[in-house]
Amino acid sequence: MPTPCLGRYTSLRRSPKRRPARLVSAVALAVALAVSACSGSGTPRTLDGAAARIYGGECAPDSGREIIVYSGRTENLIRPVLDAFACEAGVGVAVRWGSSTDLALLLAEEGDRTAADVFLSRSPGPVGFLESQGLLGTIDQEVLELVELQNHSASGTWVGFSGRKRVLVYNVDSYVPEELPRSVFDLTDERFRGQVAIPATNGSFVDWFTVFRDQYGSDVAAQWLSDMVDNNARYYPNNRSIVEAAGRGEIEMGLVNHYYQYQEAAAEGDSHRAANWDLADDDIGSLLIITAATVTASSDKNDEATELLTYLLSEPAQRYFSQETFEYPLAAGVQPVDILPPLRALEIGSVDFDALGGGFAETTAIVEASGILNQ
Repeated sequence: MPTPCLGRYTSLRRSPKRRPARLVSAVALAVALAVSACSGSGTPRTLDGAAARIYGGECAPDSGREIIVYSGRTENLIRPVLDAFACEAGVGVAVRWGSSTDLALLLAEEGDRTAADVFLSRSPGPVGFLESQGLLGTIDQEVLELVELQNHSASGTWVGFSGRKRVLVYNVDSYVPEELPRSVFDLTDERFRGQVAIPATNGSFVDWFTVFRDQYGSDVAAQWLSDMVDNNARYYPNNRSIVEAAGRGEIEMGLVNHYYQYQEAAAEGDSHRAANWDLADDDIGSLLIITAATVTASSDKNDEATELLTYLLSEPAQRYFSQETFEYPLAAGVQPVDILPPLRALEIGSVDFDALGGGFAETTAIVEASGILNQ
């Protein structure tokens, strides 16, 4: 019986230098290095699970080539694609997992000494920070042309490969749709006191709040967050914890990425008592945030990096993002699954992510100063 190509793991630890608290609360002390190649004896091997639904053939012989990826995308979401790529291309893929912000700061610390060839970010903010440091290379034009203009950098330093819409998840036993707000600005009303959860340190929230600052000005955005704190908004560390809490009735509602609700509902069935609520089409709370892939300036693996980025935008990978993770696909003509609402207005092409640059550092400072982390 063929041995599944599941990758080999070793533990990699490092003690990062101290950084100002305004940039990041902490850098993870332990991260995993995963080798996802179908390498070894050359015996044909097969994938299983989600990776096998992306690529159903036999793994290619080990080519002796390898690429190192720093991934701010969660392992359970992106690893099937990396495994399928490694199997089909015969290219070893070593992965350092972590938050997008922490990995961007680590890349800045490592500079041209980094071993990373590709950086996968949950959002363009950390990528903009790295570009401002001159640490990104230029992606081949044929890769950039696989997506619409608004879904890649004008300078060619990053390309988007999936999208996550910001929504309000809510407990269906606490509210009916007619009672829900149309705008994030409504959430500061007294009637929502103590009922709203915010994933204030999550990378997607940081990017969303950076766009908020860009669209309305930092004073307005900071005042909104301060008003949310005064209205007893509650801090949760990430989107999934909010969706789970809403499903249990622990919190009435929270600001999250859309796909976590669909994943939890698929896993838990009717026992999960939550649903997504789309705010108004032109509301900042309906922003589409793009996951971004880039190549480091110091990498000498341009061919392998181009192969990987092309694979992320291929029809099988885009279908995986649509059907398995419930994200919005950005390439290959793949359509979102039917349960996802169509994208509109502010969500499509109206935000210049390149113009945001390294603004996520100032956003982090505002978030930490607001007091939301103590809620």
